[in-house]
Amino acid sequence: MADPKGFLNHGREVAQTRPVGERVQDWNEVYVPGSLLPIISKQASRCMDCGIPFCHQGCPLGNLIPEWNDFAYREDWSAASERLHATNNFPEFTGRLCPAPCESACVLGINQPAVTIKNVEVSIIDKAWDTGDVLPQAPERLSGKTVAVIGSGPAGLAAAQQLTRAGHTVAVYERADRIGGLLRYGIPEFKMEKRHINRRIEQMRAEGTKFRTGVEIGRDIDAAKLRRRYDAVVIAAGATMARDLPVPGRELKGIYQAMEYLPLANKVQEGDYVTTPVSAEGKHVVVIGGGDTGADCVGTAHRQGAASVTQLEIMPRPGEERSANQPWPTFPMLYKVTSAHEEGGERVYAVSTTHFEGDEDGNVQSLHLTEVEFIEGKLTPKPGTERKIPAQLVTLAMGFTGTDRENGLVEQFALDLDERGNVARDAEFQTNVPGVFVAGDAGRGQSLIVWAIAEGRSAARGVDTFLTGASDLHSPIRPTDRSLTV
Repeated sequence: MADPKGFLNHGREVAQTRPVGERVQDWNEVYVPGSLLPIISKQASRCMDCGIPFCHQGCPLGNLIPEWNDFAYREDWSAASERLHATNNFPEFTGRLCPAPCESACVLGINQPAVTIKNVEVSIIDKAWDTGDVLPQAPERLSGKTVAVIGSGPAGLAAAQQLTRAGHTVAVYERADRIGGLLRYGIPEFKMEKRHINRRIEQMRAEGTKFRTGVEIGRDIDAAKLRRRYDAVVIAAGATMARDLPVPGRELKGIYQAMEYLPLANKVQEGDYVTTPVSAEGKHVVVIGGGDTGADCVGTAHRQGAASVTQLEIMPRPGEERSANQPWPTFPMLYKVTSAHEEGGERVYAVSTTHFEGDEDGNVQSLHLTEVEFIEGKLTPKPGTERKIPAQLVTLAMGFTGTDRENGLVEQFALDLDERGNVARDAEFQTNVPGVFVAGDAGRGQSLIVWAIAEGRSAARGVDTFLTGASDLHSPIRPTDRSLTV
């Protein structure tokens, strides 16, 4: 146990964020550099090393949280990094981006603020990079087997790294011009600077993983050709089919899917553009969708100099405390204020868009909405609550409905889909096509980064077993486990 009195002697302290007026002027991460290290040992000491650590249940990766908390308390950063990497390929991603279901399941959280597990995690991995503890782990021998991984998001990268380390020759195919999937072109720079992805890619290259960018399977390479070339295939193409809003005026210029808007801002940071082709500068911006992607649009609009930012959510505002139907240690739906929301704007709950209005040139100028309420379990407009708000740039951040079914990948592989429209798979993550596996959002549906990494690791074990008859790779989940899916 780290410190028997740690949770009694120390309150919860989290990473400091930079002043709003400063951080909206740049695209750097919002946190004060170095603010965690002076406090992290005390924060790690709050871990009670429970007899039954429910944080394990809360974490899809099964992270060994009490163990690395103990090492962090003792400031044995090398040992902490080893324990952290035992279950998680990319803790610098999850430590910045995961909503931390482990903290919701923390036993201390029953009657006190939970341990800052996420902050401890990111402190350990950042220290490991600084001290040179993160090194390539090339396999001792090669198996002679080849694997293609389609998609380079967290699921694809995790599967590729595990399989490379198992001795297989792995090539990752990515249709974008850079590796990283939504980590690269969906997550804004202020949430995670892309240098974290770049150095992981260099580590993976040094281990032997090959990367092929600008190649879309189904269009540029036929699925049958890919199957002939490789002994196994992992589909980790994500759930990129965005949910649309079919209301009058949707065709007006200035209305974009979130994943049309956000990548352009990231490309500016990559140096591809001097200024983004779609900017919020000086405009009244409306973000439709109250989730994390919507918050990313809010923060991006602030940095582009929006005149105003309004975020709409069709559901009622969540409570600030656990509801009776979401008891500990489940992951509760709570009112959350992200760094983007701290920066300004208005959040409007329980409203639905009825239509858009435009000017004579076909540009969106306003949005009409109405309040809604649940009547007999159905969201119903409230009469007399209709109103109009200015909207010169609208982003749709209402979630995703499944993997891309327009590029030929699903049809060319002849893949079965489940009742939710995701690629179906068995207990070993294998599809109906022998040797073809699926991991991440493509098989699970839209979910969390921590689930994507867990699925990538689990699919890698299935592939390794398929190729060699057995596997020593860590498999944290089974595809039938859909708890905590978001």
